Amino acid sequence: MKSSPKSQFRWDSFQAYLFDIDGTLLNSRDGVHYNAFHAALESVFRVRDRIETVPVHGNTDPAILRAVTRKAEIPEETFVAGLPRALEYMRQSALENCGEMRPEVCPGVRAVLDALRSRSKLLGLVSGNLEAIGWAKLRAAGLRDYFAFGSFSDQRESRRDIFAHGVAEAQRRLGSENASVCIVGDTPSDIMAARECGLPVIAVATGPYAMDPLRAQSPDLCLSCCGDLLNN
Repeated sequence: MKSSPKSQFRWDSFQAYLFDIDGTLLNSRDGVHYNAFHAALESVFRVRDRIETVPVHGNTDPAILRAVTRKAEIPEETFVAGLPRALEYMRQSALENCGEMRPEVCPGVRAVLDALRSRSKLLGLVSGNLEAIGWAKLRAAGLRDYFAFGSFSDQRESRRDIFAHGVAEAQRRLGSENASVCIVGDTPSDIMAARECGLPVIAVATGPYAMDPLRAQSPDLCLSCCGDLLNN
């Protein structure tokens, strides 16, 4: 298993790198995104259940809404009909309160992004966030300018589809369907989605998962934080 900083995995050999946001690049120390979920659930579906009652980490915004409404026994057809309005409600709520965002950039992230940018690597995002919310977090963290594009959950509920779209966009921008792309994430879901897409993946334990559960999914490299890449 390639999981230590001493492995032979050439982490810096790819043409493009696609980063997850939450737990990988930053951790939110505010309730803006969290509150946007509940405002949408109550306003659109009249559901007051909390999102922490369903799997959240490594999930996507639409899938979290789906899980909460299903648990509340909202009919599927009602959920599907209301989803576009719920997503728009989330976007508006988050953007109206984006001044309250307090993201904490994960250790070593800026140094790694600087190193990759200095080597002319293409940098993108693959996130379960809605696009407007994801970019708002990046702006609040001072990381927006590192990234050329992103693949988000507005039109793709599954993490696999988000990753596949991100890779296709990276390869389009690089002008080759054979351009090499690497995923960087912090959850078992990131690793599994990358594997489903046939992609190399670096796992970092800066989110809710420690290194052991990440290693169990056999990423190409598993590190305590992004900063460890510079010592590898």
